[in-house]
Amino acid sequence: MIDVHSHILPGIDDGAQTLEEALTLLRLAVDNGVTTQVLTPHIQPGRYLNDPGSLRKAFADFEHIVRQEGIPINLLLSAEVRIGPEVMALMQHEDFPWLGTWEGRRVFLLEMPHNHIPLGSLNLIDWLIDRDILPVIVHPERNRELQLDMHKLMPFIEAGCAIQLTASSLAGNFGQKAKTVAIELLQAGQVLFMATDCHNTAYRPPDLKAGLIMASELIGEVKATALVKDNPAQLLSLEI
Repeated sequence: MIDVHSHILPGIDDGAQTLEEALTLLRLAVDNGVTTQVLTPHIQPGRYLNDPGSLRKAFADFEHIVRQEGIPINLLLSAEVRIGPEVMALMQHEDFPWLGTWEGRRVFLLEMPHNHIPLGSLNLIDWLIDRDILPVIVHPERNRELQLDMHKLMPFIEAGCAIQLTASSLAGNFGQKAKTVAIELLQAGQVLFMATDCHNTAYRPPDLKAGLIMASELIGEVKATALVKDNPAQLLSLEI
C-alpha cells in the first residue's frame, strides 16, 4: 500500500516529536503493509513556519538515517498546506515539493480549518485549477461545518478538487459524525485517496490496513484497494 499523508518527519510540526518516535512510526507503517510513505509536514503560516527549503533539508537528513537503520520503505516528500492567501505565492515557489501529478495537473494536499470553510475558498480553488494545479482536500469528514452539511463540499468537488479520506475516520476515531460523513463520501464514489494522517504512536498511528478492510466492506475490495494502491501509484508515477 501507499500512504500519501503522514506527519512522521520528526520535530517540525504536531507529528512525531523525536527521531525515535518517527522511526517507530515507519516500522509500524511497514508492518501495516505500507511500501511507500509520503511525508507531508504542515505548512501553516503563523503556526508551522516550514518552507520548501527547510523541509527538503529535514527530509534528506531523515532519509539518510532511515537507510542506515535498514527500514524497508520508500520515502517521498510533500506537504500539507493550510488554505489561505499565502497558498498562491507558495504554489509559485520553484522548490515546492509537489505530491505528484494527476491527469496533467500538479497535485498537493490542501487542509481546511477544523471548524469552518473560510470565505473565498472557492475563489482560491478556481485560481489553482486555472493554473493546472489540483488541490486534494484532506480529511473533509473531520471539518465541523461539513459534518453539519456535507453538501457544502460539492462546490469544491464540482470545481475539480480531489478528496482524501482519513483511514481511522471509518473506525470512529474522530467521532460518529466524521465516521458518517466518511462512509457517505465513500459510498458516493467521491474519494480518490485514503491515507493515515498518522501523527504519533499513542493515538494516531499508521492504520491504513484497518481502513482498507473497513472500506472493502463498504464499497468492495477492488474500489477500496484503488484508494490505497492504484490511485496513489498513478499519482506518484510508481509501478505496482
